Amino acid sequence: MDEVRPISGPAAPGLASLFPPGLQAIYGECRRLYPDQANPLQVTAIVKYWLGGPDPLDYISMYRNVGCDAQNVQEHWHYVSFGLSDLYGDNRVHEFTGQEGPSGFGFELTFRLKREVGETAPPTWPAELMQGLARYVFQSENTFCSGDHISWHSPLDNSESRIQHMLLTEDPQMTPVHTPFGLVNFLQIVGVCTEELQAAQQWNGQGILELLRGVHVAGGSWLITDMRRGETIFDIDPHLQQERVDQGIETEGSNLSGVSAKCVWDDLSRPPEDEEDSRSICIGSQPRRLSEKDTEQIREALRKGLEFNTKAALPPINSQRQGHDRPQSRKDSLESDSSAAIVPHELVRTRQLESVHLKFNQESGTLLPLCLRGRLLHGRHFTYKSINGDTAITFVSTGVEGAFATEEHPYAAHGPWLQNCTQCLFNGS
Repeated sequence: MDEVRPISGPAAPGLASLFPPGLQAIYGECRRLYPDQANPLQVTAIVKYWLGGPDPLDYISMYRNVGCDAQNVQEHWHYVSFGLSDLYGDNRVHEFTGQEGPSGFGFELTFRLKREVGETAPPTWPAELMQGLARYVFQSENTFCSGDHISWHSPLDNSESRIQHMLLTEDPQMTPVHTPFGLVNFLQIVGVCTEELQAAQQWNGQGILELLRGVHVAGGSWLITDMRRGETIFDIDPHLQQERVDQGIETEGSNLSGVSAKCVWDDLSRPPEDEEDSRSICIGSQPRRLSEKDTEQIREALRKGLEFNTKAALPPINSQRQGHDRPQSRKDSLESDSSAAIVPHELVRTRQLESVHLKFNQESGTLLPLCLRGRLLHGRHFTYKSINGDTAITFVSTGVEGAFATEEHPYAAHGPWLQNCTQCLFNGS
């Protein structure tokens, strides 16, 4: 449970050592923006996460921002989280890895909410929203980046609002801070409608964020969320869909290279051994687990797909993790919770299959046109990673290096990871 209270003012010089350095660094950036709000309202976790409490964020500060007339920015509430980065440096929450890398997860969340007429205090529901996102990050150890989208499928404030999903971008005012425990960036949550989320999935998040900046009622230059907004940017300006989004997909493709999904695949090349057999993804009654090598390849595939590379590539199966830009305990988007259970190599050798049966839930299935139009037609790849296990399905085009599925053998499996070379779809076969 959280409570709302004003925070104490700046520490006196002799008491500065009593305040955690990571906390002081973020407070310093907030004081730079709000020198006249030394004691903002703050939502604080009564029982801290490192003491067994349910809320990972120690604090969420709430500031009144007067906007900027010169940029036509309206008055709003500004929320800043404390806890995704390393506030303490003593390993109570985050592993300290040095000053050169990211602090904790490397970012804090912010949110800008339109101030309604007559409001004298900021609503507190954004604090719970931020706690929910933080719980996801801590439990999955998946990090966020600018341009990411978050499918929420519910009004952010539990009302009847059309604002039911989120995009993430750099906060327009807060600058990255270097703390004694590493670098902290500030990622701002931007509330969006379903149609805007779908456009971000089909094209890219950064492109939709730029369109939102150009429509004042949809956020404007500082991307302020208005929960009462009843029109999408495509309702306001119908030309945006065809002239910007559709044209962007055609010329650039999509930079969404994969999603977590409800999916499963069956090998129809051989009969099931028994009713419980899941064909290619089972060894007896025990499901195969992705090895660390498999996990790394899928993770790298998704990471590379987020970049606008002219040459798409998958790393070889035997690639090893080379990056040291974050602690090894931190996961990227596709690392399996059970990846430590490495399957012997002879049990996960690559196999060519004659035919397969793919199954997706409805939401995942709706992304298949995106997979074809926005990815494969541009020589890229797209991966569905099951949320219920280690199954993964990757569609690849012939332009993707390192793939083990080819035009000659369009279906290939490496343990629970299926690759499908889809060139045959474009050739009309």
